[in-house]
Amino acid sequence: MATTHAVAAARSIASSLGLPSQDAIILQESNRITLRLLPCDVVARVSPAEDLVAQFEIELAQRLTAAGSPVAVLDPRVQPRPYEQDGYTVTLWSHYEPSTRTITPGDYAATLLRLHAGMRDLRTPTPHFTDRVEQAQRLVADRDRTPDLVDADRELLDSTLRRLRHAVAGRDRAEQILHGEPHPGNLLPTRTGPLFIDLETCCRGPVEFDLAHAPEEVAGHYPGLDHDLLRDCRTLTLAMATTWRWDRDDRLPEGRRLGAEWLSQIRTRG
Repeated sequence: MATTHAVAAARSIASSLGLPSQDAIILQESNRITLRLLPCDVVARVSPAEDLVAQFEIELAQRLTAAGSPVAVLDPRVQPRPYEQDGYTVTLWSHYEPSTRTITPGDYAATLLRLHAGMRDLRTPTPHFTDRVEQAQRLVADRDRTPDLVDADRELLDSTLRRLRHAVAGRDRAEQILHGEPHPGNLLPTRTGPLFIDLETCCRGPVEFDLAHAPEEVAGHYPGLDHDLLRDCRTLTLAMATTWRWDRDDRLPEGRRLGAEWLSQIRTRG
């Protein structure tokens, strides 16, 4: 995805909706680009038009907002829907001024508990976490999309993903809708309290799959966890995240360096 063209599409769409956007600040750049448009102060999430999760993310955010769940809301000044232009899909979200208060492990766990409580009552069709693991497995197997992954590391990722996918899915553990990637980068410290963003990764599975993305000390504040299952989920999600970093199209800054570092961690865990 060409950053310049993606930014231009977002600015054009916002302006056409009466939201002045003379400037754009890139907040995140990976499989999607997240921008803060100024002076209208709206957050634009831009993805290729063939990415079909934008409507799903909007509907899920609306349901969770109505339930009082701790999630970022869509910008109320425009109709809540995906907007398309020049091969890009853009969704528009509210901008939150950051809080200076640190999110403690207890705050993190309490916010995730509230999110899980709201998600538990949803009847929205979502992928299973094993579907997301299979996406990673297909990427590992595709040498054209992961050309820099050497054979030994490719085998390590494939065997880790395969083994732990079956180990986690085979546990007798209740499942529900999850955020999918509630890591610190997806938790905003706002003045009204922490809010989760980026709902495109929602899937169904055990809550330990979500806790695996949070800092380790958060688990001590989240009741009722299966810590053996959590340990397996930590390695599984690390293998998935490592796989995304070796995608030739990955745009995360320092992504390849992180991928190499995480491969070493997976190898150490055995």
